Amino acid sequence: MDNSEIYVSLDIGTSNVRVIIGEMSNGAMNIIGMGKVASEGIKKSSIVDIDETVKSIRRAIEQAEHMVGLTINHVIVGVNGNHIQLQPCHGVVAVSSPDREISDEDITRVIDAAQVVSIPPEREVIDVIPKQFIVDGLDEINDPRGMIGVRLEMEGTIITGSKTALHNLYRCVERAGLQVAGFCLQSLASGSVAISKDEKNLGVCLIDMGGGSITVSIFDQGILQDTAVVPIGGDHITNDIAVGLRTSTEEAERIKVKYGHSYIDDAEVEERFTVSTIGQADSVEYTQEDLAHIIEPRVEEMFELAYREIHRMGYRDFPGGFVLTGGTVMIPGVLELASELLPGSVRMAMPDYLGVREPQYTTGVGLIQFAYKNVKLQGKEIASAVSSNTHTNYEQPVKKQVKHEVKREENNKPKSKGKVKNLFKVFFE
Repeated sequence: MDNSEIYVSLDIGTSNVRVIIGEMSNGAMNIIGMGKVASEGIKKSSIVDIDETVKSIRRAIEQAEHMVGLTINHVIVGVNGNHIQLQPCHGVVAVSSPDREISDEDITRVIDAAQVVSIPPEREVIDVIPKQFIVDGLDEINDPRGMIGVRLEMEGTIITGSKTALHNLYRCVERAGLQVAGFCLQSLASGSVAISKDEKNLGVCLIDMGGGSITVSIFDQGILQDTAVVPIGGDHITNDIAVGLRTSTEEAERIKVKYGHSYIDDAEVEERFTVSTIGQADSVEYTQEDLAHIIEPRVEEMFELAYREIHRMGYRDFPGGFVLTGGTVMIPGVLELASELLPGSVRMAMPDYLGVREPQYTTGVGLIQFAYKNVKLQGKEIASAVSSNTHTNYEQPVKKQVKHEVKREENNKPKSKGKVKNLFKVFFE
């Protein structure tokens, strides 16, 4: 197994922390391990308790490591929230080689040139996403490497985020004994799995319904145009059930997952279940239809708030329709309700890989796919995501290493150091 082609994604959500290990071979991905634990210390997609978040990350990492028998060193971390901002950027450089052939170095230089923009001191650059390259006036080039030219330009999107939010996220990952291989915008990650190239060109809206928030992403003309986060999600449904049935939050979550239905017309009257009510010795019996009367109004409100956000961004309808993903979409009836409420075609998207065929894993799988494509395009080397060591010391935070030197044992030979580079620029050094 070639470690250089193994990627590990870390999706820190409000309800769950998910770790996915993917092996890339000739552009095809194979999921070889994953871990999933309940989140602690996260509310509405924001970190509110670093210690609890670190514990959740460690537990998820340990699950994934146990599955594959390897130690995870580097992770691609998903970033989300209303602190994210997108702005267009443009870079121009002269081709450096004497024979005027465009190389990886030229692409790196033009991307660096595009980042020379005015950014407030409280914000940090997360990534630069090329839209097109222009070689001597010839535009709409996806990959100019190997072409002959004198002048190389790049038009793209620069993604920035709150320095405080990124610092806290980085600190959690570091204290969990890991290195950040790169930050990746979750909207771009989910879009790489859930949306086709034709849909992106036509215009499509991706609605990622998570536990603590809904992420609305607008794709048009092949690129991400805008994104916003609505602070309401599946956990609000759980709270409504807990209040309506007068039961505990844990019991409400179990009932939602097992018996929940968000479309009253399709809910089963014959489907019955009992609930342990707080303050009463005897359990109370309800039907799935009773539960649907609690869930449907909340899901309807979620779609109304999401569509209101779409209006605020200046969009109304989409030729490519609406695509739903995220853990909350797994509740039966969500797709049918969305079809009634949203003006256009509606479909559900999920990864098509063994072990992760659920909408809640769309972001985790997308982080790997998007990072792989972005790294290849920008001509960067891939950091070793895992090693053969079977023990990780969590007592002290991992210290930053120059060029991230990674130690690994091979055939019981003495340890040797090999320098590897990050997927993206590691921030805050």
